[in-house]
Amino acid sequence: MKDKIIIVGAGLCGTLLAVRMAQRGFSVVVYERRSDMRKGVEDAGRSINLALSARGLMALEMAGLKDAVLEECIPMCGRKIHPLGGESFLSKYSGRAEDYINSVSRPGLNLSLIEQADQFENVELKFDCKVVNIDLENAKISYQLNGETHEDQGAVVIGTDGAGSVVRRSLMGKTTQLLFNYSQDFLRHGYKELSILPAENGDWRIEKEALHIWPNGSFMIIALPNLDGSFTLTMFHPFEGEAGFNTLNTKEKVKAFFEKYYPTLLPHIPHLYEEYFENPVGTLGTIKCYPWQAFGKTLIMGDASHAIVPFYGQGMNASLEDVRIFDELLEEHGADWGKLFKAFQGKRKDNTDAIADLAIDNFYEMRDHVDDVAFMRKRQIEMKLEQQFPDYYSKYSLVTFQPNLSYEEAMIRGRKQNEILLNMCKNDDFENIPLEEFYKKTKAINH
Repeated sequence: MKDKIIIVGAGLCGTLLAVRMAQRGFSVVVYERRSDMRKGVEDAGRSINLALSARGLMALEMAGLKDAVLEECIPMCGRKIHPLGGESFLSKYSGRAEDYINSVSRPGLNLSLIEQADQFENVELKFDCKVVNIDLENAKISYQLNGETHEDQGAVVIGTDGAGSVVRRSLMGKTTQLLFNYSQDFLRHGYKELSILPAENGDWRIEKEALHIWPNGSFMIIALPNLDGSFTLTMFHPFEGEAGFNTLNTKEKVKAFFEKYYPTLLPHIPHLYEEYFENPVGTLGTIKCYPWQAFGKTLIMGDASHAIVPFYGQGMNASLEDVRIFDELLEEHGADWGKLFKAFQGKRKDNTDAIADLAIDNFYEMRDHVDDVAFMRKRQIEMKLEQQFPDYYSKYSLVTFQPNLSYEEAMIRGRKQNEILLNMCKNDDFENIPLEEFYKKTKAINH
């Protein structure tokens, strides 16, 4: 048997990593502080849906899991915008029919990956184990189980334990020695989950194959479909002000607010008040740090190293892509862990910073601009360009549907394209500009 790998965290990134390392013949032990979700002892976390797109699918395909996961997904071809006081309209993600994203249940996907990992004889899954300390230089962990403290040691420790990572905190404890940099930035907005229940016949009450948005300037609600006919709604609101969660603290205030700002949504959520006051408000933050490794023995990946806000639908995809890139570098460097860990952080750091910045950009775009005239004109032109020119990709398409292009390159190209198109679309005579002119101007920046 090859080296023993200790993975801390059995979320999406950790379990996919366990599967892939087991396929490569390594001995893998996964430690998870939560109970085994297969036993239904506790919830796997928030039931919020995730948008699975090309980067995540490419990583799942690497491990032979893509087709099975897609069976549990609902395709979404675009954003269905529900502007206040206006007619709803569909803004497709791409001019190509094959470009769409997939709504998938976070706990459902996590459960599938846990079950896949557990099929390998060389994988041990240890639940209800709270890792409390990591000896970074010796790949040794201490964990608590049933009130007792135990230790384990491997060739390496890889932390995939999310935004609150204990492995990252261990790296931070060596700040002077590692020159460790860390930043955490919160939006002044939080989120709360609601739902649209299935119709009496089990069907979906609103269009199934779309991501729905009710934009209202500084706040919005989005909806993603579920296989059972329901939709998961997520309120993205500030904490303070008229629309603030801290302000909307009585049934009367919530009722008046939804009647004013979400009148077309209100008929679909008769259970609004129960959910609103029962469900907690979550925070939205971005974490950046460096380095991601220490002493060639310890590494962090996924949200532990680059947590982002959810507005590009890339948080999960970026974490799964970490596993694919790690696997490619393992193929190149073998189990020379020191060289491999440095190569991994070198290849991923700028790219995960890029998608973090793009996610913030998209928050403001989804909230403020989806019903803006120049923005809608730009989307019309982008759709036509993608339909007529197979090699044209909008910024969103570069990020979402071009998994072989790095996040950083997609951001650079996409931002330049957006600037050109928006400037051209501010001209009231934009419809008379030949499509080829839009294409040539944007294409020139890619060479």
